[in-house]
Amino acid sequence: MAHQTAPVPIVRAPKTSGAPLAPGLLVGLASALAFSSSGPLVKPLLEAGWSLGAALLIRMSLAALLLSPALVLAARRHPGVLRRRWRLIVGFGLTAVAGCQIFYFAAMQRMPVAVALLIQYLAPVLLVLLAWIRTRRRPSGLVLAGSVIAIAGLVLVVDVSGARFDPLGTFFALLAACCVGAYFLLAERSGTELPPLALAAGGLAVGAVSMIVLCGVGILPFAVTLGAVEMLGVQVPAWIPIVWVGGVATTLGYALGVRAVPLLGSRVASFVGLSEVLFALGFAWLLLGEAPGAAQILGGVLIVTGVVLVRLDGRSAAEPRGEAVSVPVVPGP
Repeated sequence: MAHQTAPVPIVRAPKTSGAPLAPGLLVGLASALAFSSSGPLVKPLLEAGWSLGAALLIRMSLAALLLSPALVLAARRHPGVLRRRWRLIVGFGLTAVAGCQIFYFAAMQRMPVAVALLIQYLAPVLLVLLAWIRTRRRPSGLVLAGSVIAIAGLVLVVDVSGARFDPLGTFFALLAACCVGAYFLLAERSGTELPPLALAAGGLAVGAVSMIVLCGVGILPFAVTLGAVEMLGVQVPAWIPIVWVGGVATTLGYALGVRAVPLLGSRVASFVGLSEVLFALGFAWLLLGEAPGAAQILGGVLIVTGVVLVRLDGRSAAEPRGEAVSVPVVPGP
């Protein structure tokens, strides 16, 4: 009697299982450092007469152009990948690229910048709560303690003393926080077929198209001034800060960020992303002369402490994602 074979899935642990996460931490910190330089360089442009829509459109378009070879390469290596993964690309572009910035700046126009920033950076806590709801398992004590300490540090860093909450502004800021959370969750879904750089390039292109639509119909104004802008009391051409924001801050921020998330996992990466606030303080000090106070320095220490606590739990709690392999099994006669 002939034997029949049937494919049985076997989960094979990835070779990188148990590898140290130090490379991912470095990449995540580098991404936060790149992103953090955007605000202090966009501010002089807005003060010189640039509209927010123009700054965001040029920023996204330039970054999408620089990263486009990665998307083209992925499409050539995997024909049909854009058709199969278009939902991921469009979702990343509308939330992680366009949504984050549009909702944040919409909130910023109705409430103090510090409050809007604080609510937006509740994203790591939202991810912890989402994991709690999905798995029905309470997070470990390290994760809960790290979340509380990191948010307490964030409150000190952004200095919300005396600020008033605006209901609509709070709603916009919460939407921005959800979009930040989507950034980490969707970036974790990149892979061999759609590499992180290709996902970033496609998402930035979608974000740029969405900005063209919003500016074209007049929802966001488009205004550009070609004169000089002032930075640290020095007049510099306006193209210098916008090229940096689009070509360096945004390009490297997304390119490194989407690479760090698969290495760290969405939860740890989201807490590492809080370091962007600390780097932004440094750039504001260097470029705008806004020196941080003692409370902000203490807040920075607390944020780092919270990230360390979450990271300590990350290795023990991480579940390696296996790769299904089909092997023949010979049943009995």
